[in-house]
Amino acid sequence: MATSTTTVPTENGWKYLQQLCKHWAHKLDVALDEQNHKATVKFDEAVASMQCDAATLTVSIETDDAAKLETYQGVVASHLDRFAFREAPLPFDWKAA
Repeated sequence: MATSTTTVPTENGWKYLQQLCKHWAHKLDVALDEQNHKATVKFDEAVASMQCDAATLTVSIETDDAAKLETYQGVVASHLDRFAFREAPLPFDWKAA
């Protein structure tokens, strides 16, 4: 299992997390936990877990295919930057977990 995590500084993490979930819910399996400000998005070959607090949004991606990890990092980052256009580009510093 290949995993990477990034924590992005933003005061709008909850807003972006909700927008991502709404966007992806049309085609993917999405679980949004409004009480704990968490979400899980199941892609074909990966799972993205997200959570936020008042100052950050943390994203973890897991996949069985290590070669696909960078692809999914790009998918999540590009979508977040699209929703965070006032702050974009957000600083993504993916670290192997």
